[in-house]
Amino acid sequence: MVNTGVYEWGGVTVELRDIEIFLTLAEELHFGRTAERLHVSAARVSQAIKKQERTIGAALFERTSRAVRLTAVGERLREDLRPVYQGLKESLERARMTAQGKTDVLRIGMMPVNAHDLRPFWDAFRTRHPQWGLRIRHAGFIDPWGQLRAGDIDVLVSWTPVEEPDLTVGPTLFTEHRVALAARDHILADRPSVSLEALGDHGVIGPVTPLPDYWEDAFIPYRTPSGRQIERPHSAANLDELFAIVAAGEAVNSLGAHVVRYYSRPDIVYIPLHDAPLLSWSLVWRSDVDNEMVRAFVRIVRDLGTAAL
Repeated sequence: MVNTGVYEWGGVTVELRDIEIFLTLAEELHFGRTAERLHVSAARVSQAIKKQERTIGAALFERTSRAVRLTAVGERLREDLRPVYQGLKESLERARMTAQGKTDVLRIGMMPVNAHDLRPFWDAFRTRHPQWGLRIRHAGFIDPWGQLRAGDIDVLVSWTPVEEPDLTVGPTLFTEHRVALAARDHILADRPSVSLEALGDHGVIGPVTPLPDYWEDAFIPYRTPSGRQIERPHSAANLDELFAIVAAGEAVNSLGAHVVRYYSRPDIVYIPLHDAPLLSWSLVWRSDVDNEMVRAFVRIVRDLGTAAL
């Protein structure tokens, strides 16, 4: 965690710890989750952002009771600071790895939140390749392949299909069933299972920014099995926003079944979707990058086989 030193942006001096807070909030768009991720208080996050806004003379985020959004100034600051901060982190990481006798680090981005379920893959990589480090980080579904294309991560665990001409799709890491999400007092809440048709009855939640149609449809279809359109009357930028909308009874939604274990909530129930196909999560990487560590991890996944969760 970087927390010393300063950086000058447009004549403005900013502490590196505050840069870390800003960039994390720009990614999470949630003060509480940012605080938890950085092991600081929510008040510390708020103070850092207010300090930067006073120094710059403009708001960096728009805050409402429902969501946090970057302003145009915030977006510009994020784009300017991210490569500088990333380069510093990578320099420190390389130094740390060298001190441990490691020559490089494989950076994996996880769209699903169940990294613990996949320990056999991580452990096998560390055992077979002690000369390399392994870093696993969360990757959101907004701008899904941005981190790959920017070179911030080496490989991404994404739901498939991924049909991007500059990306290669490798072996499937795991498959899982799907569940519907509904408020605790929703009409669907007491059912033992539901059909995809129920999504057409109650509407689901779309992304705040457009995703490729084929990719969004693979996660939550645009139409029910009978051909009815599944409306998306609300949008969310992350899971916390999605849960808030579902808990309020404004929509239902569908997610991979691993959320049942990792996101137990008193205000939401998870209901099996009995007619939904399995959700597949596979490795994705840039086709133009020849990365020995990625190739080694792909071999491990192929050796161990797809996990069924």
